[in-house]
Amino acid sequence: MAQTITVPVPYGAAELKSVAQKYMLMGLIAGTLVCLSGAGSYHLAVWLNEDEEPVHMVRIMKYTDLGPPPSLTNQAAPAVAVSGPAVRPSIGVPVPVPDAEVSPEQTIASQTELSQQAAPVIDQNASSAGAAQIEQDLNINDDVAPPDFVPYEKEPTVVKRVEPKYPDLALRAGLEGNVFVKVWVDKEGKVRKVVLLKSDAPIFEEAAIGAAKQWVFTPAVMQKGPVSVWVSIPFRFRLTGNK
Repeated sequence: MAQTITVPVPYGAAELKSVAQKYMLMGLIAGTLVCLSGAGSYHLAVWLNEDEEPVHMVRIMKYTDLGPPPSLTNQAAPAVAVSGPAVRPSIGVPVPVPDAEVSPEQTIASQTELSQQAAPVIDQNASSAGAAQIEQDLNINDDVAPPDFVPYEKEPTVVKRVEPKYPDLALRAGLEGNVFVKVWVDKEGKVRKVVLLKSDAPIFEEAAIGAAKQWVFTPAVMQKGPVSVWVSIPFRFRLTGNK
């Protein structure tokens, strides 16, 4: 009966260690060949695409090959164009005219005579009417609201400030909010109109508008005169203890 002998074959880490150095060397050689072939192909393509530099042919001549120089005595002088006589202009020539006739009786008034003359009379009524019309044109009608932007030299200041009443329903519900209005301040500093700008709680709008109507300002001033302007007023409704 034949006996089988099993010889262990190295596998795993032992096999990898035995062939790692060989395969590493083969990979290094293969990578080097690939790099060299790529670089060689690039330089070969550049060399093939280069244009040949043009060749300049220079001919060397001797002094005896130039021949005799041209004669200077037989050459004719170049013709120079000479303009004809200038024509006298026919425009702008002064023509003598007879002296202007001056009356021997004409005289010029002296400073003394001028000072004795009476000044023209100006109608004072017409002047006052014109000034009143100009002043009326400059004034802005108090019954018409001013534009959104009116220039002024002195801004209106608050004389009387009225705080709005906190609505009972909002107070019981614990509501808070902000209301922004703009008021028309006339030339006397009184509020003529209130316009709602923005509000985040409609329950406070009526209270804010009612309080804004009671405010009093000093009028805005422009060129030493009062003007009507719009003033923005913010109302912030907060419960006691809340910021």
